[in-house]
Amino acid sequence: MNVSFIKAHYPVKITQKRIKSRLLTFAAAIYKTLYMTSTLEKQLPRIILYILSTLTVVLGVISYMGPPAIFPDPSWGFQVMRSMERGGGFNLLIGPSAEDVSKNAAEFISWWSPGQYLAPYLFKTLFHTNTAQAAVITVTACQLLGIAGFYNLFKKVGFSRLIAAISVAVIVCQQYFYIPYSFYNGGEVLLFAYAGWFLYGCLSFRKINVGMLLFILLSGWAGFFCKSSMMWIYASGLLCLWINLSYYEKNWWQWIRNGIWMAPPAILSVAAIYVFYLSKGQTPASTHAGIRLAWETFGFPLASPLLSGFSVDELTHGLIYHPDGPMFSLPVTLIIIWALAILSILVVVKLIRTIPQRHYTILIAVFYVVSVLFFSYAFLRQLAISYEGRHFRIVGLLIIPGIVYLLSNTKVLYRAAFGLMIVFILAFSLNKLKDEYAYNKEESAHGTSGLTQGFIDQPTLNYIMQLDKQQRNATFVFVSADLGLEINNNRIITIEPIGHDVKIDYYDYLHEGHAGPLYIVLPSDYEEQGRDKFIMKCFPGYKNFKTTALTEDYTIYSAQ
Repeated sequence: MNVSFIKAHYPVKITQKRIKSRLLTFAAAIYKTLYMTSTLEKQLPRIILYILSTLTVVLGVISYMGPPAIFPDPSWGFQVMRSMERGGGFNLLIGPSAEDVSKNAAEFISWWSPGQYLAPYLFKTLFHTNTAQAAVITVTACQLLGIAGFYNLFKKVGFSRLIAAISVAVIVCQQYFYIPYSFYNGGEVLLFAYAGWFLYGCLSFRKINVGMLLFILLSGWAGFFCKSSMMWIYASGLLCLWINLSYYEKNWWQWIRNGIWMAPPAILSVAAIYVFYLSKGQTPASTHAGIRLAWETFGFPLASPLLSGFSVDELTHGLIYHPDGPMFSLPVTLIIIWALAILSILVVVKLIRTIPQRHYTILIAVFYVVSVLFFSYAFLRQLAISYEGRHFRIVGLLIIPGIVYLLSNTKVLYRAAFGLMIVFILAFSLNKLKDEYAYNKEESAHGTSGLTQGFIDQPTLNYIMQLDKQQRNATFVFVSADLGLEINNNRIITIEPIGHDVKIDYYDYLHEGHAGPLYIVLPSDYEEQGRDKFIMKCFPGYKNFKTTALTEDYTIYSAQ
């Protein structure tokens, strides 16, 4: 700066020394501002993770005070846990035999993975809690592990700490993150805890060694323990590992050699799961209902990134699978699905072409292609896999950091629009969680398990638990798998609920023989179309049923 120029334009005499002093002060202020900004950028990811972890723990504490309900799948798992607590063998569901209810039969439950009940069983044993409290501890621990796992995975594939932290924050804002606090969903939350760390491991090896082979072997078992659908994720992860190991090899023989080294532990891992678990009973892949080609057969898997990553399926109460009824007509639903499918394809292609991180683009490409092929085949053959976004969750989670990265390089308007969308999803999710928590705590029934029971009222449940205390040779029959968890001293039978328009097979419900008092608990509307009479006929060893209706909603049919 020219000193003579300043003197000429200011009436006050300014010395050169004072000018230098002010320039130094100004430079120091700029440096301090830049330093503080840099420090904030460095600390911001840590602050975000601290906030997310605190929120997770707070939600866990609140849920502990007002325990969740439970989805049907883990209900069956907890029934297995109930059998094991009474001396039954591993993973065996023990109950009255359909051929003769006076005898017990043991069924190996291979339809679902064991982690959904063994993880809560561990906490229940360690901390001497009831089943519901053990489930809440499981959820809280898994959510924390999942946040840490995906944060480290996103860093591992090359994103900055800030992008990784913001991406995890976007995940925590989704409705599917809050579902386990009101409805324990078993394998879903365990898979969230494990998947990020598994993929982190797949990206950690640069050469074949003993550690990598051991990882391949053990990670398959650990993943299946969390959830049986982890198998397609396991295959996709190993495919990414193989590609990354061989990426710079120009000789195809080296690619084949790497695959040959990786194959034995992978085959051993899957073979052990099949021999010691899956082969002992039915699985979702055991039966199929023939070929069915529909618009959603391929459209639903193609739409999976946006469908599952941003809670679309949850916000719409299920586009295809909707137990509580559809939100849209079928034509509108198909339009939404195919619009999401086209947009998902465009997003995935954009991510692969634009994102510079090679490990990330390989993950996206492999998981999207494998998921589309696997689930399109499953839906085409009508395997027992529902049209739900949760089955594709990992694909949705993986596209989030890529979208956040792309938005970070766009105009403020686009970032603001994305932020508003996430805020809307978060507000909707928290409000829904608040309503479900209030319903679970104040309006639903609760028994000895601590779980919220949504398929019975408190007076009827109290009466049943009193009967259970008074007798030791009775059999209780329910049409919901969670209600049997309130019976501690007697045996239980769980039958499939009968709808108004469902054709039923008498022999699927038939239980012959006689063994002490029988109590059948049914919703009162089962009197319509004689569904209650049909169920009573399915127990030919019992006659002269007595009807007890403590409330207008549920009825108990008893016979000696």
